[in-house]
Amino acid sequence: MSTKAAAAGSTGMNVKTITRTAILIALLVALQAATRPLANQFVTGSCVNLVLAVAAMLCGSLSGLIVAVISPFFAYLLGISPQIWLAPAIALGNAAYVLIIALLGSRISGVKGGAAGVVAAAVCKFVVLYLVVVRLFIPLGNLPAKVAAQFSWPQLVTALIGGFLALAIVPTIKKALKEA
Repeated sequence: MSTKAAAAGSTGMNVKTITRTAILIALLVALQAATRPLANQFVTGSCVNLVLAVAAMLCGSLSGLIVAVISPFFAYLLGISPQIWLAPAIALGNAAYVLIIALLGSRISGVKGGAAGVVAAAVCKFVVLYLVVVRLFIPLGNLPAKVAAQFSWPQLVTALIGGFLALAIVPTIKKALKEA
């Protein structure tokens, strides 16, 4: 077994996937920083979910998980997320989103399958964030209702927008990458 094959086997990722994951993380941080001044959850959240979905669709579940878990910590560092202790809960919601997209995407093909995967992933992310943040964390932390509102239905909307945008652009990205 070659060194390259051993390295890929031990991590589940090859050099291309690692590089693409790093690029997606850089894009994620750039989009978070660029949209922060807008102070609009629908813009920033949709952009974040777009990158999460692209990572899952293009690179698979491990890449998607890495981007999903890192995202809320950068959001906190950039002043987007209100409290650091919310980051693990947001990471959990993001992880559910990318895992469902990656798993359903590998089992269901076509436009209807992709759409079903995005809808299922968005609903799952919404439910996870609502239960963990709104029902568990916020009552414990005594945060204002404004914070609770950010982790309810807007999460579903931004996850759907990001996922459907990813469905629209990933085929073009895949085509371009095969030509490179």
